[in-house]
Parts: sequence; C-alpha cells; structure tokens
Amino acid sequence: MNLDEERRAIRDELEAMRVSGARRQELSLHACKRLFFDLGIRPSMAAVRDLTQTGSASDIPKDIDSFWERIRNVSRVKVGAGAIPKALEDRAGELLGALFEEAIAHARSTLDEEREEIRAQIAAADQRTREAEIRRDASEEAVQRGELRADVAWERVRALEAELSSAATHGVAHHDGLQAAVQRLERENEALRQRLDSEQSTSATLRDRIDALHVELRQSTEHYAQQIKDAVTEAERRVKPMLVELDSLRSMAATYQSGVRDASRKEFDFIQQIAAAKARGDRLDAQLREQSDELDALTKEIADLRGQQGMDPAVAGLLCSLVEAGRLTTDELAVIGTAADGHVTLPLRCPKCEEGEPELSQADHRYELQCPECDHSSGPRGSRLEAVSRFLSKGSIAASP
Repeated sequence: MNLDEERRAIRDELEAMRVSGARRQELSLHACKRLFFDLGIRPSMAAVRDLTQTGSASDIPKDIDSFWERIRNVSRVKVGAGAIPKALEDRAGELLGALFEEAIAHARSTLDEEREEIRAQIAAADQRTREAEIRRDASEEAVQRGELRADVAWERVRALEAELSSAATHGVAHHDGLQAAVQRLERENEALRQRLDSEQSTSATLRDRIDALHVELRQSTEHYAQQIKDAVTEAERRVKPMLVELDSLRSMAATYQSGVRDASRKEFDFIQQIAAAKARGDRLDAQLREQSDELDALTKEIADLRGQQGMDPAVAGLLCSLVEAGRLTTDELAVIGTAADGHVTLPLRCPKCEEGEPELSQADHRYELQCPECDHSSGPRGSRLEAVSRFLSKGSIAASP
C-alpha cells in the first residue's frame, strides 16, 4: 500500500479505538507507533494531530514524550538483559544517552517549529473565523432584510389581491353606469360640437364686423383729424386780420370814443368766434377720444375672442369650476397652460382676508394674482388659470415686501 492508503488505514484503526472508548493518550500512542515503526516517520505534533483529530497543542507533545520514554525503557531493558561486558555496556549507555540527548534536542527544535506552525495556523484559523463571523453577521442581516422585504411584499400582495377582488366585484356593478355615462358624454360631445360650429360661424361674422369697424374707425379718425386741422387753420386765418384790425382800432381809441366802443364790440365778437372755434375743436377731440376708446374695446374683444377660439366655453367653465374646487394638481395645470385663460374669471374677494379685491399682473409671460389688503399672493405662474388656482388654495404664499 502507498502512504495515503496507510494513513487512511491508521485513521480507520484510530476511529475504531475511539468508538470502543479509547482515551486520547491511547490514540496518540497508537498513532506514534504506527508512524514510527510501520511508516518510518518520526512522530510530530502535526502528524499525530492529523491522524487522531483530537488533543491540544500542549497535550499532544506530552503524549509524544511518553512514547519516546517507553521506547527508551524498552531499549534499556534489552541492553541490560544480555551478557555484555561492563565497558561495552557503559559505552553503549553513553552512546544511547548521547543519542537520546540529540533526539531530545532535535525533538525540541522540531516541537518549537511545529508549535510556531500550529500557532500560525491557529492565528490564521482565528482570522478566518472572525471573517466567517463577519460574513455570517452580514448574511444574517441580509437574510433579515430579505425576510422583512418578503413580509412587506406578501402584505402588499394580499392587499392587492383584496383590492383586485373588490375592484372585480365593483366593476360589474359600475359597468352599466359607465356605458350610460359614455352614451351621455357622447350626446353632450355632439351637442358641444354643434355649438362649437355655431360659435365659430358667429366668430367669423364678428371678425368681419370688427374689420369693417376698423376701416370705418380709421376713415372717421382721418376725417375728424382733417376737420380739426381745417378748423384750426380757418380760426387762425380769421383771427389774424381780426387781431390786426383790433390793433388798429385800439390805436384810434384815444381820438374816437365811438370807435373805441365799436372796437370793443368787434373784439368781443372776435373772442366769441374764437371761443366757438375752440369749443368745436374740443368736441371733435372728444369724439376722437370716444372713437379711440371704442377701438380699444373692440381690440380687447378681439383678443378675448381669439383667446376663446381654442377651447369650448363649456369645457373652460368645467376647468374653472375644478380649479375653484381645488381638484386640479400643479402638473395638470401645467399641461392645460394658457388654453383656458380667455375664460378665466378672477375672484371678487380675497379668500384670506375676504375684504380685498384681487389684482392680476403680468410680467415676462408670468401671471400673479395678489390681494392689495393682506399681500396674499399666488406667486408668478405660467397661466391665469394656474394663478387663480394657487391664489384660492390653502398653500398660497404671502407677497414679497
């Protein structure tokens, strides 16, 4: 048999002895015998420990010393039992003593080396043990976290199953109502489409009328401006000779008293004519301002109509009611944008102080609704609808001082 098979056979023998109740010293002694006599290997702590799988770093060297002590005793008996001369016996004893001392020294050096090797192995094993404990703790924490996540997931699954069951139960009940609502919405959509067509035709007619009013207003403005210019020219033309004549009459006043009275009367008449011409110019200017105000109103009406062309008034009214109820989120208001701004109605009172009248301001395409009484503000927003929604909500901010 080779060395590995011999070692396996020795381990089997030692296991049989251990099962039969043999102690550690007996197992170590048997291992030393088999190593020394059968395999020709000097017994060492590592070799004996590898075969017996028992004993500490201090117990196994004691068992090895006990084995060598038995060998020495047996050798001493054999030497003393024969008919050997005294001198030869002494020389043999000295030789055996020297051999024993040399063996002890070699055994001690080997023991120290093996002891250092065992200590290094123990330190490495301790290091591996600590690393294994760290990995075990990390694994336990990971297992606990996984178990917690699994429990949460199971709770979520059970909740979702309950919701799914409830939804399936309510789905059948709401199916008929949903179909009726769809039909009703389709009818309302058709009515709104017809109304939109009517509004578009009305808007086209109104646009034509506005264009005609623009042309008429421009013509009236040019006509009134020309009349004012003619009246001023005429007044200047008539006033200049009157002033010359007035100067002439005033120069003759010292000599002719009657001429003075006539000159005064003519002067009074001239002044009345100038006043009449000025009054006529003021009336024409007032008419021009009225035409300008009418033009501004029509321009504002055009802007409102253009702002309302992209969305049906019913849909815009629905959006405004949802904003007043606070049911639209910021993201939904951002999606709507300024499409419904032409239909937005500003609140009459501040929801915070209930006294101030909110004022809307616009700067850099940003809208801000602010109360002048309590400085309650919506902050700069991207549309009038979003500014009104933020102003009416509880999360509004106070205006910056």
